[in-house]
Amino acid sequence: MDASDPIAGAMQSAVEAGVFPGAVLSVRFRGAIRYHRAFGLAATVPTPEPLHRDTIYDLASLTKPLATVTSILCLVQEGRLGLDVAVQDYLPELQARPVGGATVAHLLTHSSGLPAWRPFYERVVEQDKLRPGFLGSQAAKDYVLQLIGAEELLAPIGTQAVYSDLGFMLLGLLVERLAGRSLADVVRERVYGPIKAAPLLFLPTKDGRSQMPAGSVAPTEEDPWRGRMLRGEVHDENAYALGGIAGHAGLFGTAEAVLAVSGCWLDSVKGRPSLLRSDLARLFTSRREIVPGSSWCLGWDSPSPPSSSGTKFSPRSFGHLGYTGTSLWVDPERELEVVLLSNRVHPTRKNDKIREFRPKIHDIICQELLAAG
Repeated sequence: MDASDPIAGAMQSAVEAGVFPGAVLSVRFRGAIRYHRAFGLAATVPTPEPLHRDTIYDLASLTKPLATVTSILCLVQEGRLGLDVAVQDYLPELQARPVGGATVAHLLTHSSGLPAWRPFYERVVEQDKLRPGFLGSQAAKDYVLQLIGAEELLAPIGTQAVYSDLGFMLLGLLVERLAGRSLADVVRERVYGPIKAAPLLFLPTKDGRSQMPAGSVAPTEEDPWRGRMLRGEVHDENAYALGGIAGHAGLFGTAEAVLAVSGCWLDSVKGRPSLLRSDLARLFTSRREIVPGSSWCLGWDSPSPPSSSGTKFSPRSFGHLGYTGTSLWVDPERELEVVLLSNRVHPTRKNDKIREFRPKIHDIICQELLAAG
């Protein structure tokens, strides 16, 4: 490890150990950018490609807090949505369905009883064979809504915390139903545009292919199901089946753009001027006790040993992970924000070395920055 720069040394060692092909690390401490560097490569196959600080990554489940939760807070702030209202009141298709009585708060805290995941994309693709153009259409979203409604719950509502993509798929559909437009439009118009968080965007699919933006997008997996290397195309299969815009996955962006949104949340939590109401931001980022022992806030996670944020983030911290190798952790007490973006699933998802690395790099960052004041 580089003694003169332990953070760089740890990141470079991770590249060499195959934790990821490359990664961008951005750290803001007390309002100042203290670290913003790229390490390793954007791609290793079919040919090596350089990585830059402004490389765009598939953010995977960072979509949940950065897009869906932020949109929901805005709807609550506008008086258009209630956290303790049953989801069936907003999505009548769920009336008399097992999950229909779950509240918005239950979905946000992963305590609705819904299972973690189901391969709905397989059934959507089957429908697309019968009805070309079905994939990614509004009809596909309506179909998935019916499939989620038919799911039997793993446990009674509010009794168990199970991290669930299905719950956030519902939340994304709920936002679209209330707003009358796509989740992508809602969050861009209400948040990303005003705070200049760019590039931070969904990449909708057309005819099963993504419309790539200008700029460099890091590839993810050589996907045997789709038969191609995924680049500028959402890695998550269910999000792909929904057209690339979904409540649980689909967002792409740079580390700098992610920091723009995390800064918006941090300002709100600290009571500084922000688009988000401070009381709501504090509520959403506080650990809930709907299920005893759960680490979940309202859509955000909080540190709970062993935590991906390491051992030094304060209990009031909030953050989230993304399956592709992304993460965001914010410590409001220290005013510390850490964004780590990687494509650890390139060229294959059969690589989970990042689990051990994440807490280590967060501890090293805390040691270096807090010791230096």
